Amino acid sequence: MKTRLLAGLTSTALGLGLTTLGTGAQAATQWDMPTPYGDRTFHTVNIREFADEVRERTDGELDITVHSNGSLIGHPEIKNSVRRGIVPMGELIMSRLANENPIYEVDSVPYLAANYEDAWTLWEASREIIAEELASQRLRLLFAVPWPPQGIFTQRAIESPDDLRNLSMRAYNTASERLAQLTGAVPTQVEVPDIPTAFSTGRVEAMVTSPATGADTKAWDYLSHFNHAQLWLPKNMVIVNERSFSRLDEATQAALLEAAAEAERRGWEMSRRETEEALSVLAENGIQVSEPSAELAELLEQVGATMTDEWVERAGDQGAAILGNYLNAR
Repeated sequence: MKTRLLAGLTSTALGLGLTTLGTGAQAATQWDMPTPYGDRTFHTVNIREFADEVRERTDGELDITVHSNGSLIGHPEIKNSVRRGIVPMGELIMSRLANENPIYEVDSVPYLAANYEDAWTLWEASREIIAEELASQRLRLLFAVPWPPQGIFTQRAIESPDDLRNLSMRAYNTASERLAQLTGAVPTQVEVPDIPTAFSTGRVEAMVTSPATGADTKAWDYLSHFNHAQLWLPKNMVIVNERSFSRLDEATQAALLEAAAEAERRGWEMSRRETEEALSVLAENGIQVSEPSAELAELLEQVGATMTDEWVERAGDQGAAILGNYLNAR
């Protein structure tokens, strides 16, 4: 606890530009950036490239240190830590904020956007509204990158709706929790680093996640099946404290935004590649990869329709605007 508190206090100083590097007339600013996922995860790889690019574009005037795998700040605390200025920036899965505002889970509604083309259209339709909502809390949206399409990992084959009933299912956001409820499973909150232990101890028996997460956590060590249901493509987003951003000079701000745009473009390409590569890795290591049966697909589509209606009702005028933008752009 003391170590984390000291790290947070140090990061506050870094975020406000109070710690500098070098001895030149223009001293460099050092930022700490917490991320929730491990170093092998393509999101983390992309963010490290982003940090390197910022350093290069600013000639070292902005130096971002990436702290992966929740090592500095846990996933649930990252957003508020950035908002409060404990750290100047961070990464989190967007749908984690659904309890604050349903618009943040627009990318986690089953089958609303279940492929990369639709997911990009949906992001463009929702980006401005989401950025405005974050700005109201003095947070700036830098970029967002999707995970591969979500499927269902289990310890045995899932052929029919009955196979999901009463299974303890890992949930990481309100959408995956609701999916579990509507399919008769029992939702259980588990963070990515804890997944192997949760399965080995029987805490969970199934999880909705991407093939990338399955490959990163070596799912073949604790389960045997992956149903490539392609339910939705949830996004991780990178945000920055507006006060910290405003303390940068204009050239550094521009360089940061340019690097962010490049990281978003690169991240979406990496996600596409990751989908195919992760599916191959799973199969090579003995995971049985399958598609939903007709009976299971029918259930999941019904769940998707129900969750879409529920989301539209919860999201109000902002949700209606996003959905209208999306449907008009398709």
